[in-house]
Amino acid sequence: MSDTAVLDSETEELRPLKLGFFETLRLVRKSYAYPLEHAQELQARYGNAVMQKMAGRTFVHLFGADAHRLALINEGQVFSNKKAWDQIIGRIFPNGLMLRDGDDHRYHRRLMQVGFKSGAMQRYLLEMEPQVQRAVADWPVVPGQPLLAFPTFKQMTLDLAATIFLGMDLGDEATRLNDAFEATVAASMPKIPLAIPGTILWRGIRAREYMCEYFRGQLPAKREGNGSDMFALLCNATDEDGNRYTDQEVIDHMNFLMMAAHDTTTSTLTSMTYALAKHPEWQQRLLEEVEGLGVEHLRYEDLDRMQLTEWVMKEALRMYPPLSTLPKYSVAPFEFEGLRIPAGAIVITYPIHTHYMETYWSEPGRFDPLRFSDERAEHKRDPYCWVPFSGGAHMCIGLHFAIMQIKLVMFEMLRRYRWSLPEGYTMPVQQSPISKPRDGLPVYFAPRS
Repeated sequence: MSDTAVLDSETEELRPLKLGFFETLRLVRKSYAYPLEHAQELQARYGNAVMQKMAGRTFVHLFGADAHRLALINEGQVFSNKKAWDQIIGRIFPNGLMLRDGDDHRYHRRLMQVGFKSGAMQRYLLEMEPQVQRAVADWPVVPGQPLLAFPTFKQMTLDLAATIFLGMDLGDEATRLNDAFEATVAASMPKIPLAIPGTILWRGIRAREYMCEYFRGQLPAKREGNGSDMFALLCNATDEDGNRYTDQEVIDHMNFLMMAAHDTTTSTLTSMTYALAKHPEWQQRLLEEVEGLGVEHLRYEDLDRMQLTEWVMKEALRMYPPLSTLPKYSVAPFEFEGLRIPAGAIVITYPIHTHYMETYWSEPGRFDPLRFSDERAEHKRDPYCWVPFSGGAHMCIGLHFAIMQIKLVMFEMLRRYRWSLPEGYTMPVQQSPISKPRDGLPVYFAPRS
């Protein structure tokens, strides 16, 4: 049995509503497989705040832009990122930047900024551009045969992460490292949270051990050198007192950054590719935009001129946010819409639900990049109705890097190929833990003449 709570109008507290075992099991399965539909069902049945008690833990689901504002601004430090994410991915990605709070988080984030300053970003673009160009040109495109877009992007973004973040060519190590990343991400939200041989969590923990040893072996050279890759910058970043990350802190940050950098970018590139194949008129508009730049090699100053590409990216992120939910942990009681909610709860807000609310978006089920234009600016109807990069103190530190990488890949793809989908195809989406197509997304690519 579980308790699902609704508002008691007299006490303004959450009143438990008993649910049977099979109804509870149905909702739990739906929350993993279809978080959008799960959130829409809960909100329609119980309103903007729903509490469930399962397996001795309290879960509170909050819906709408006001819920994001409350959780992300976090006035009074009511919510802990660490205590929530530790329960989800703490055994796989302990002490990553997203798994830190308060002064500790601010300190680590300040040191990490060295890797995302303007000079570093411009250098990254120069290093990535020829690599992306070669990778896109070398795709195994065969007339009449679909190419699976998701694994293709995933391999490319891992190679880019190795170049930019690690400063090295992985060589024979690439396949094993990619398999390790796959295992760790899969283990971040296991259906069976037991680390016994053969389980997803067990494989994820073993994969993390391999990655830690790999990074540990590279540390001495990174400490002693003067490299400009992210790994080297983090090894040598210092605060105003000369303090720097410990070896283990560098390893923990690199594990988390490598996962976040290539998995979320792969997700976004895949959803953009699907949308542009589904809507060839937008593929043509973006081609005209990149041709209108009048350049053969994309440079940092060209990025802001790719406005249509950015609108398409934002619309793909609205419809297919890489992270469908954002969990927090309440370290103190708080109020939401007049409700008193206890401490000690996992508090979940739903970007994917807010991104489909008619309160903020006109025809939210329709692909419409123009909703992000200056004339319509639907994303500005509320500052927290579009939150694919989280927000507040935990706003994604690498969002500008991700946007730059996505624009670069799209620039090369559009100039080299046109692409389409199999007849009648609709992408089957796995919404969590990272949004991706369940079938890899088969796409027909054809070289442009």
